[in-house]
Amino acid sequence: MKALSTLLKLRPAHLAFWALATGAAVLALPAQAARIKEVAAVQGVRSNQLTGYGLIVGLDGTGDQTTQMPYTKQALANYLQQMGIALPATGNAAQLQLKNVAAVIITAELPAFAQPGQMIDVNVSSMGNAKSLKGGTLVTTPLRGADGEIYALAQGNIVVGGAGASQGGSKVQINHLSAGRIPQGAQVERAVPTPLHEGQTIQLSLNATDFQTADKVVQSINRNLGQGTATALDGRTVQVNAPSNPGARVRFIAQLEELQIEKSTPAAKVVINARTGSIVLNQAVTLGNCAIAHGNLSITISSTPVISQPAPLSQGQTVVAERTSIQVRQEPGNVIQVPSSPQLTDVVRALNSLGATPQDLLAILQAIKAAGALNAELEVI
Repeated sequence: MKALSTLLKLRPAHLAFWALATGAAVLALPAQAARIKEVAAVQGVRSNQLTGYGLIVGLDGTGDQTTQMPYTKQALANYLQQMGIALPATGNAAQLQLKNVAAVIITAELPAFAQPGQMIDVNVSSMGNAKSLKGGTLVTTPLRGADGEIYALAQGNIVVGGAGASQGGSKVQINHLSAGRIPQGAQVERAVPTPLHEGQTIQLSLNATDFQTADKVVQSINRNLGQGTATALDGRTVQVNAPSNPGARVRFIAQLEELQIEKSTPAAKVVINARTGSIVLNQAVTLGNCAIAHGNLSITISSTPVISQPAPLSQGQTVVAERTSIQVRQEPGNVIQVPSSPQLTDVVRALNSLGATPQDLLAILQAIKAAGALNAELEVI
């Protein structure tokens, strides 16, 4: 309480200094150790992607809006045939109305170790021109894996997060109405075999290739579970001796994942998104001494309409033309000296001093890298 009352009595300037001092103290603290489960995963413990084609029924006139969609008509005719309703090739089959039916693609993720009878969530997306899937029901649809086998069956009422309304030619829509989700909408019918209990060893796959992290994982395992237990095969794979008994192996992996390692210093990297102009730098990025000259080139094009009126009683016509003016202006570029920046805060301060837009910084950073003054890897996404 005494510390709190003292803080409340500080002036705003003192508060700002206290915040900066506190932030500096936090930055000065050593980095927390990471658990092995946060930097690596056990090989063979993975999810699998499932997909299927199905029909949404019960829509209020917002389904596929044309009868010229052969896949929707064919799917509906096949379903009716399975239900014992055979439609002739012409006539009723050709006159099927699809406004209450929509063809959809279903996707789902089958978790590792999922067993028959368990329920998983599914995503549903329209593949036609349906206006909305709201209020629809997915007909029983098989979900297949990459091998073509059926691993789950999906069915249920779709939940759509959007909303919309139209009246008198005006339309308002919030979010997407042509995609939705069915929580617990698929039942697992087949389990995927896993190699977790095969062999005398298990392998850990690091989330990123890093020889330093691989070596620290090996050191932590051997220090806590016995020398010779783990061996690094390369910069991303660590082989670990494990018990052959399934129960003992699961307990061993649970203990293994909780072991702590010191976080490695990340490689200096600058990530540039050329589409949005976003630039992200990590804490290892540094700058060397350099000088930068940057100027802007602007081109202005203006168009003014010119109307020419004919003389009275001349039987002429009014002519409308345009007068175009093009101006090119190049602002002078100032040479700015950028001092060496050993910390990320110094790098940000130096880049802000340039006064350049994010799009201009893309070219500036590439030029600094080419000049050898940027100690980081450039990655354009």
